[in-house]
Amino acid sequence: MRILIAGDTYPPDVNGAGYFTHRLAEGLAERGHRVHVVCPSEEGEPYVRRNGRVMEHRLRSARMPLQDGMRAAVPLGTGGHIARLVRRLDPDVVHAQSHFTLSRSAIRAGRAAGIPVVLTNHFMPDNLYAHARIPEAMRAMVGDLAWRDMVRVAGEADHLTTPTPRAAALLREKGFAGEVESISCGIDLERFHPRSDRSAARGRFGLPDRDTIVFVGRLDEDKRIDDTIRALALISREHDAQLALAGLGRDEEELRALAAELGVADRVFFLGFVPDAELPLFYAAGDVFAIAAVAELQSIATLEAMATGLPVVVADAMALPHLVEEGRNGFLFPPGDPVRMADRLLTVLSAGRARSALGETARELALRHDHHRSLERFEEVYRGLRPSALPPTRPERIAVA
Repeated sequence: MRILIAGDTYPPDVNGAGYFTHRLAEGLAERGHRVHVVCPSEEGEPYVRRNGRVMEHRLRSARMPLQDGMRAAVPLGTGGHIARLVRRLDPDVVHAQSHFTLSRSAIRAGRAAGIPVVLTNHFMPDNLYAHARIPEAMRAMVGDLAWRDMVRVAGEADHLTTPTPRAAALLREKGFAGEVESISCGIDLERFHPRSDRSAARGRFGLPDRDTIVFVGRLDEDKRIDDTIRALALISREHDAQLALAGLGRDEEELRALAAELGVADRVFFLGFVPDAELPLFYAAGDVFAIAAVAELQSIATLEAMATGLPVVVADAMALPHLVEEGRNGFLFPPGDPVRMADRLLTVLSAGRARSALGETARELALRHDHHRSLERFEEVYRGLRPSALPPTRPERIAVA
């Protein structure tokens, strides 16, 4: 099949939606499909290039206000460019990854050309509030308007997917009346697997050889890392533990100050951006993965940690509870409650041999999210939207320059 994937975020952007879009494109290309991705240029200027098996069409972009390192496609001319691209490529399906400017243009161009359109929703207004500096008093109103806009655009797609059943239920709660299918973002179980070299992994990242709580993600308000630091301060009174954070974000200085205020500055390690290739080793340095966020539609990082054989302690909010079987692979705690979070983390860290059993079950549960299964399901969705299969040798219609 010829597949056009549209994403408003794509590597080198560092976020879950961008990573998923990249893995989807690469995975489909590896399975023999002709995959094109249209996304913002990370350089500002537009260009087209083949990156591995995937053809990237990078559109002119500008820096996003208040979001360091993020760029968005310049709206002026985006619709016309994507419409021309759709006509030249004549894809069998357009798969949009959001309802924002670039993806919205791709959805409408596909519809106008009579091409089936799939939309995958990764959106939660909560993840934008801090970036956009929206006052607390206005967040409910802004969130309601944002959901209405998302639901309206979703109605233009032929098939709507989202990563988890909870995320699908949320869309229905927000007014989407059509069918919503939950398809896991999936993880690469060959890359993320249990390792036995924990001490060596800690050494690689300059961490002392003691029990380690790990987190991967943005150091931003919506991730609530301050709760995890507060929990560590409570834990450290009776257990020799530390926290390793892999990621960048606007709250780093505030989090450093909080760690110093609570007397655990020497136990909180800010490792900055950890390249994707090194993430399996980073997880291997940990004894438990913790996340206090309350706006996760799936949490790929939690799944990666589970696949690596780590027990998890997560907030009982949104889709995170779907990943936990209490007492079997980890524990839940009430959102915004660092005392209960600390109690759950201590339960894991003090579990001795039982900790290994928690990790083994975590790996077993992660097997349900093999990205090959997700790719197979998306292929089925694409084919189901097309009236008949097209010859696999269908020639390209677009120049690469």
